[in-house]
Amino acid sequence: MDLKEQIKGEIEETPIILYMKGTKEMPMCGFSNAVVQALNTYGIEYKDVNVLEDPEIRVKLSELSNWPTIPQLFVKGQLIGGCDITLELHQNGELANILGKVEVVQKNTQYDL
Repeated sequence: MDLKEQIKGEIEETPIILYMKGTKEMPMCGFSNAVVQALNTYGIEYKDVNVLEDPEIRVKLSELSNWPTIPQLFVKGQLIGGCDITLELHQNGELANILGKVEVVQKNTQYDL
């Protein structure tokens, strides 16, 4: 499986995933940090992928998403957007609704085990 297919699978299988510069514990750019801070206000679990570890991740991710910048937030396999869109959704309350739906899915999945 090539890197592009791995990224696609990861996006499809992970309820909330943030491709960013650095990690959620140590963001390496202000835009990534802003999205991490917004997500952390909801107390949810999400996966972070550091695009700085392998420059090819960023190239293949952008090919898949048709989105040129980092960070990129995906929820339930759908691109939500980068920093500006994520912060706008956070400020107007829509991000809570988007993430809330995922949280219900995560809880239901736990019961199915």
